[in-house]
Amino acid sequence: MTSSGTEQSLRYLNRVVLITGGTKGIGEATVKLFVKNGANVVYCSKEEKAVDLEMALKESGPGTGTYIPCDVTKEDEIKRLIEVTVKTHGRIDCLINNAGWHPPDQTIDDTSAQEFHDLLNLNLIGYFLTAKYALPHLRKTQGNIINISSLVGIIGQKYAIPYVATKGAITAMTKAMAVDESQYNVRVNSISPGNIWTPLWEELSSHSANPEDMVLGGKDAQLLGRMGTADECAKAALYLAADGTFCTGIDLLLTGGAELNYGNKNQQKIIHH
Repeated sequence: MTSSGTEQSLRYLNRVVLITGGTKGIGEATVKLFVKNGANVVYCSKEEKAVDLEMALKESGPGTGTYIPCDVTKEDEIKRLIEVTVKTHGRIDCLINNAGWHPPDQTIDDTSAQEFHDLLNLNLIGYFLTAKYALPHLRKTQGNIINISSLVGIIGQKYAIPYVATKGAITAMTKAMAVDESQYNVRVNSISPGNIWTPLWEELSSHSANPEDMVLGGKDAQLLGRMGTADECAKAALYLAADGTFCTGIDLLLTGGAELNYGNKNQQKIIHH
């Protein structure tokens, strides 16, 4: 293939993409895919060293990957993240809000107000502030924002009230932001994954009484009989950024059909002692 043909096949060539929570799971896969498609990617995480990932990105190309430490619960660090991105690359074309956490099972009785506040700050306010400070630059490029939400924001989840609340809010905030930013031709969309096999899923299952049963249940929750992959999430994000140019305010369900059909959901069988 000629070099010009190669360039034409790169779906996000020379665009500048900022990805939070970019060192593992869905974030890492998304960083790699955008770099593979010619983007200059700036990615962050709270405290992980990303030397191995940076080296792999330099070798793979044809885009670039730059790691910046950032705790998205701290407004000043978010401001610095945006400033360094613009100073390095001169622009921002796409923001992918991905940094977040799913706590282990917790009932409302065992959840403190502070724990709820902390998760809101990480999962929701972090998205809001990163968007807030990126938007002046995205308006100049008529860029787009992709917020990683979750299916459970729509259907609920057992023993996860704070988490479900944050994800439901992300999906709703995406729609409100899409309305406001449309005047600048900035598109704002969300992706709601179902069960995706990531290090976080593996960690959560390891805390259960029977990890193998939990993983099998995770697979069986989808019509397709398996969990999704981080790569599939990355492909959905690339579609919304590069190809879904008439999509704004949508919530893309990436679920393998988990929300469809009836299932055994009777909670009355649970015996409370």
